[in-house]
Amino acid sequence: MHKDLFIGFFRAGMLGYGGGLSAVPLMHKEVVKTYKWMGDDEFSDILALANTLPGPINTKLSGYIGWRLKGFWGLITCIIATVLPTALLMILLLTVLNAYKDVPWVQGMAKGVLPIAGVMIGVLAWDFIKKSRTLMGWGATIILTIISIVVMQVLGIHPAFLIIALILSALFSKSSEKERQAGES
Repeated sequence: MHKDLFIGFFRAGMLGYGGGLSAVPLMHKEVVKTYKWMGDDEFSDILALANTLPGPINTKLSGYIGWRLKGFWGLITCIIATVLPTALLMILLLTVLNAYKDVPWVQGMAKGVLPIAGVMIGVLAWDFIKKSRTLMGWGATIILTIISIVVMQVLGIHPAFLIIALILSALFSKSSEKERQAGES
């Protein structure tokens, strides 16, 4: 399984050009669809938790998933597999791009990276919205999405605080629901 962990996260790291967030959909594909190490809901929970912590998202995700699947050596394997392609590609690409920075095709390539990463992140977000609809219904999903956008974009509050508030809200609503059910029986 260590070999599969390395291959899965190396592939996601190698193809996730454009920053850590562009590798998340690729990690999702490897972890959930290709190797079936966990389900969509579990991956979504881990992603939400990883977003609350400081640091690069892809190393936090890969490290935690590696730890969850194979303990300490799984963590090490996944982090190396995630960081190695980025380090190698960065050295190689920056050397080449610096040598040819004035060539038009290099300038065009640099402009094309941002929209591609945006589309990949949008696809992942849409998948999460569809899952939310199944769990909560369209009404709650749309309301929470609008509130989240307003809190982050209009009020300028960091997403980590929003995620913490939603986690606490879910915890308190579950515990009050359990207390209500215990009182009825």
